[in-house]
Amino acid sequence: MINIHLKPKKEESLKRYHPWIFSGAIASKEAEPEEGEIVKVYTSKGDFIAYGHYQIGSITVRVLSWKEDQLVDHSFWGEKLMHAYAVRKQIGVAGSKTNTTYRLVHGEGDNLPGLIVDVYGETAVMQAHSAGMHLQRMEIAEAIVEATKGQIGVIKNVYYKSETTLPYKADLYPENGFLIGGSKENIALENGLKFHVDWLKGQKTGFFVDQRDNRALLEKYSHGRSVLNMFCYTGGFSFYAMRGDAKIVHSVDSSAKAVELTKQNVELNFPDDARHTAYTEDAFKYLDRMGDQYDLIVLDPPAFAKHRGAIRNALQGYKRLNAKAIEKIQPGGILFTFSCSQVISKDQFRTAIFSAAAMTGRSVRILHQLTQPADHPISLYHPEGEYLKGLVLYIE
Repeated sequence: MINIHLKPKKEESLKRYHPWIFSGAIASKEAEPEEGEIVKVYTSKGDFIAYGHYQIGSITVRVLSWKEDQLVDHSFWGEKLMHAYAVRKQIGVAGSKTNTTYRLVHGEGDNLPGLIVDVYGETAVMQAHSAGMHLQRMEIAEAIVEATKGQIGVIKNVYYKSETTLPYKADLYPENGFLIGGSKENIALENGLKFHVDWLKGQKTGFFVDQRDNRALLEKYSHGRSVLNMFCYTGGFSFYAMRGDAKIVHSVDSSAKAVELTKQNVELNFPDDARHTAYTEDAFKYLDRMGDQYDLIVLDPPAFAKHRGAIRNALQGYKRLNAKAIEKIQPGGILFTFSCSQVISKDQFRTAIFSAAAMTGRSVRILHQLTQPADHPISLYHPEGEYLKGLVLYIE
């Protein structure tokens, strides 16, 4: 194991348990570590401070452990995954007969930076965002299965989906596929509603698990309303609105494949229900032509900014998008609006929405301030983990 020494005072953030070590903080290395190798980190005074995965790039080390006597071995992964599962049981999303989908591992929020695991029934879908997690994928997959043995909702299959999430400079050549087991059963339950999961070709791990609580809130507001679900993807908000007894539900996405998935998911829960119609169209074009027929609108766009250099354009995009919705929604209408861009802060997002409302001249109130659910925990020491921001607005 290669030792890394930090520059003077660069251990201060680590003493506050922030799990990232940036390249500029490193003074020396005994040798050049391999991509994904576990390294031992010392302060400038020679005191041990952490173990972590090494990686070429701005974030050079992602911390796995602060304990010098703790080995990162099979028992390490087993303990971490069992603890993550226990948390999901405590908050009521795992081990349920009406809910078989949840996030089992949320990176830094579960002290496993670079690792995402979502569960859909008996299948866990694993994504590595670091070279280290990729190299240890089989040990992790075994620990995932072991963590749920003997439980309601046992995990039998682990699908690895990291072709698009690993750093391109690492030359890791990942292949998507089952690490353990195999299954063609792709229907899962969320709060009693069924949906297809496309973990083979779908976005992220196949479904946006992070909107579960916000979809449930939308259901409560849907009774008798005309609902527009923009950027619908697989239609999560749409079928919750239908269960909430919406009058009509229209789903819109620029992807024909997403629209087809939405139709399939609606049909799973509400076969031959004439209240739902789906459209394949650009969001801004649809908002331009839609008129004032809706009194509940959902705006849940993909990340407008994936790096800090895109923040300014992203904020303009949020402002423009929300101004159109606020302008055209019926009096007494309710707008659910979101940003999933990690680099956009809550204050920046709220300011963009304020600017959008001011452009329309309408009276707007905040009913709810939304975030990600409890199975997407945020470490107090890593505030960057709070990526999902949302507002529920009442427009007079």
